Amino acid sequence: MSDALPLLNLHALTLTRHELEARLREAGGAGAVRLHLQACTLEGEDLGGLLLEGAVLTDCQLSGTRWDRARLAGSHWQGCRGAAAHFALADLTEARFERCDLNNSHWTRAQLAGARFEEVKLTGAHFTEARTLGLLLQDSRLVSADLRGLSFRRQRLQGLDFSGADLSGCDFSEATLRDCDLSDAHLKNARFTRADLRGARLGAVQVGDLLQHFKGCTLSVDQAAGLIAGLGVQVV
Repeated sequence: MSDALPLLNLHALTLTRHELEARLREAGGAGAVRLHLQACTLEGEDLGGLLLEGAVLTDCQLSGTRWDRARLAGSHWQGCRGAAAHFALADLTEARFERCDLNNSHWTRAQLAGARFEEVKLTGAHFTEARTLGLLLQDSRLVSADLRGLSFRRQRLQGLDFSGADLSGCDFSEATLRDCDLSDAHLKNARFTRADLRGARLGAVQVGDLLQHFKGCTLSVDQAAGLIAGLGVQVV
């Protein structure tokens, strides 16, 4: 288990891939230590393929980094800034992201089973074909994100801003949404069967949208009244 490995602590350093690999070799090699980067800068570095299971990254500057095919299972990311970072085909099984800015990041075909995102900015992020069984998203911004085909079935979703996001083909069946924003989201073929949307902001919804997108869901009295008012019918 990576938690049992000795820690390699690196603090407030600006590192290239070559320098990071050298530090790992000095400590016994990747896989022999658990890396902890604190307030380090690796902006624009290609870190693809690195073995960093169980790594901890705290308050690091990671904009433009590439982690393609990196092995990052069980890693923990706190307060990191990684705009436009790429995680294509990376193994992030049971990884945790907290209070990070990962806007416009790319997660194409990444392994995100059991991963957790809490208070994370994912505006414009792309999750194309990501493997997301057990993925948890909470109190995060997903404005204009590409989440096509993801399953949120039976999940309790809290504090998610999906406004303008592409949710085409997503499965929200039996999910409960609290303090979530679906305004202007793309909902083609999305499923909300038995979903509880009473705590969600739906934006401008027409009656036709109920049949096309929200069939089978539960709405609040206020939401239903808003729909009727949108038809020009006075609700008293």
